[in-house]
Amino acid sequence: MKLYWFDTVNPRKACAVAKYLQSPVEYVRVDLARGEHRTPAYLALNPNGKVPTLVDGVRVLWESAAIMCHLAARCDSDLWPQDDRQIDVVRWLSWDLANFYRAGGTLYFEYLIKPRLRLGDADPAAVTQATADWHRLAAILNTHLHDRRWLVGNSITVADFAVAAFLPYAERARIPLDEFPAIRRWHDRLNELDAWREPFPVLAEAA
Repeated sequence: MKLYWFDTVNPRKACAVAKYLQSPVEYVRVDLARGEHRTPAYLALNPNGKVPTLVDGVRVLWESAAIMCHLAARCDSDLWPQDDRQIDVVRWLSWDLANFYRAGGTLYFEYLIKPRLRLGDADPAAVTQATADWHRLAAILNTHLHDRRWLVGNSITVADFAVAAFLPYAERARIPLDEFPAIRRWHDRLNELDAWREPFPVLAEAA
């Protein structure tokens, strides 16, 4: 298998799961700053021109949620449960993509990606709206987690890897966490995992 990645938030999910599962993947770095995601060869794999992309034999997958689920299913991992919990995992993946990811993603883009790619200063209006949205959505998540260790059931799933994706960048992206203790405790548990703290192969080798 080949996993095409760059050190941004969506590839982080796939790389973290791959490392957690010790999946037999060959990591291929796609340098977004150099436009490698727009080359004909890469677009033939992923017509969206985004990362991550997974190639597993003749199967080519894009979208981080699908890749995480595939990696877990491939080794019969409970990260992608095969019982009633699966519906709840899908619920949290859907909620994240439709809501939580958008708020965190805006702050991540404005404060981290724009400076990195020299796209100008943060947009105050976008930051204000995203911060308000994040507060509202984080309150929902915090309430859900107040008496739970993980999002679904009693063990970690791909939903945890997905929904928490922006938390490692919270300080730099100015994502407010102080008023959400259950979210902070949940992220502390994730930080106990080597695969979560250092998901990218280059960063892991440099550690």
